Amino acid sequence: MIRQKIVAGNWKMNGSLESINVLLDGLLKMKDSNSEVVVAPSFPYLSAVSNKIAESNLVLAAQNVSQEEKGAYTGEVSTSMLSDFGVKYVLLGHSERRSLYAETNDLVATKVKTVLDSGLTPMLCIGETLSERESDKTLEVCTRQLQAVIDVIGIESFDKLVIAYEPVWAIGTGLSASSEQAQEVHQSIRAFLAAMSDTVSQRVQILYGGSVKASTSSALFAMPDVDGALVGGASLDAKEFLEIVKAAG
Repeated sequence: MIRQKIVAGNWKMNGSLESINVLLDGLLKMKDSNSEVVVAPSFPYLSAVSNKIAESNLVLAAQNVSQEEKGAYTGEVSTSMLSDFGVKYVLLGHSERRSLYAETNDLVATKVKTVLDSGLTPMLCIGETLSERESDKTLEVCTRQLQAVIDVIGIESFDKLVIAYEPVWAIGTGLSASSEQAQEVHQSIRAFLAAMSDTVSQRVQILYGGSVKASTSSALFAMPDVDGALVGGASLDAKEFLEIVKAAG
């Protein structure tokens, strides 16, 4: 099955109105692409980015969301608020949310359900630490994180979300899994899902994230089970990011 590639830029807690305008001016020079190209700014800039990309092929994502729809939750943001700004994707379970803000597998699963119920698309991040990889627990960790979500939404709902495999040891470190390492994990993830639904396993898009660079992206995208990339630091450089988009086809 041919799956459309997705190249998503996670800007994390970076940027200002001035720098984001400069970045978007560069990204809006993007030539036609067969891939879906996504940008995920911080919450304060969703409105400005939404307005600026409205007439383009760029797609808007949010970096997180509350599991609650409304109420006395100071500092939180709901799915309905995101919808007001034309957000399509929501990053969930990013390793930084799991490690820095103690988001558990169960909480991530609840957020996935909330996002699906709202009509938005979860971009579910999973991945292992360096010690877990060195202990040959990569697949165990990834499947445990996936199973927590399956237990809440069911396997059939997985064709309504995107998976991003991001080995924690490769995020922001300059290290990156080789294309062969990424393929091995992606293939294993797909096999895990196929045991429950072959149809879903063939449809779901699995992105790779973790120090993705233009120089390595062509080899990465050539792998049969790598359906795109979730890009961190390189997404803050329009030229570098567009080279990654170009490599995706």
